[in-house]
Amino acid sequence: ADDGHTAIYGDTWGPIGFIETLKAAKNSDHYKSPIKEGEGRGVSSGFWFNRGGETAGSLTLAPDGTVTIVIGTADVAGSRVSIAMMAAEELGISVDKVRVSFADTNSLGFNRVTAGSRTTYSVGMVVVNNARQVIAELCKRAAGIWDVPVDGVVYEDGQVRPASTNVGDFEPMSIGDITAKTGMAQGPIAGHSEMNVTGAGPGFGLHIVDVKVDEGTGRVDCTRYTVVQDVGKSIHPLQVEGQVQGGAIQGLGWALNEEYIYNDKGCLDNASFLDYRMPVASDVPMVDTVIVEVPNPAHPFGLRGVGEVPVVPTMGAVGNAIGDAIGIRPRSLPMSPPKILDLLEEAAGLSDSEKY
Repeated sequence: ADDGHTAIYGDTWGPIGFIETLKAAKNSDHYKSPIKEGEGRGVSSGFWFNRGGETAGSLTLAPDGTVTIVIGTADVAGSRVSIAMMAAEELGISVDKVRVSFADTNSLGFNRVTAGSRTTYSVGMVVVNNARQVIAELCKRAAGIWDVPVDGVVYEDGQVRPASTNVGDFEPMSIGDITAKTGMAQGPIAGHSEMNVTGAGPGFGLHIVDVKVDEGTGRVDCTRYTVVQDVGKSIHPLQVEGQVQGGAIQGLGWALNEEYIYNDKGCLDNASFLDYRMPVASDVPMVDTVIVEVPNPAHPFGLRGVGEVPVVPTMGAVGNAIGDAIGIRPRSLPMSPPKILDLLEEAAGLSDSEKY
């Protein structure tokens, strides 16, 4: 899995951080530390791809120089803040001047589902495109105010300024300066895009898991967990860390406990959260994260999908850790206590009369 290699599903990868995650994992404290007595350690790597798809959004400047972004996706996984940060970066202004609003697609334009790790990736493309439309209009209006050609004006660090001293000796103007001077006569400054965002942002994650197996009950406790993940570019590191941790914990539930249990009549026996066993805070250790950044060339800010990647390697890492602890690897999900007891029996070569 490297630049130029073809994936099993047909796509050819560009620069991608699989090798970088391996190197970072080998250098991590978790990987280097000895395994505690009575525990096992497992390592697994996996990836998830994300696509762009149809996305619509608008970006409007207010007379006071603030920015309003309207998009048609739901606010999920901190996308509001990441979108504001991308707009602020492109416009060269502080993020507190950007407000993001989530609108009904009936009034905005079609947006593909808020899923598949696509939201920040695809909306970011639209936001950047809209910001560039706005910058072009700001330069046009500044040129009109100064009575100079548009190509004699440049936009830098949130201000419009003459491209050179040959253009004229004009004071730079901020967004607010221009909107205040031209808004009444020439109308608001806005950018709108409806794009079928192409490209993809696949990412790799590598998980290191330590577990302890109770050979009397079959219970598996995860004692240490580290995720190493290539996120392309971490726009908001705390939110990226939270997404990675949440995905790993979701994967732990899938690996160890969660399943639908049907009786002989075809009825679901565990239809409530009292019986459907999801992990809670007391079931999991702190999930340590190591963020790797190999920029995705398909995105202006190098983003990759983040939220779903950490679900993928969990089952393999936990299964490998259990196998390391008891000498035989589970091969079905969930790796629940009854299955672990069966594996322990198989590993020990017990006869039927010696079953637990």
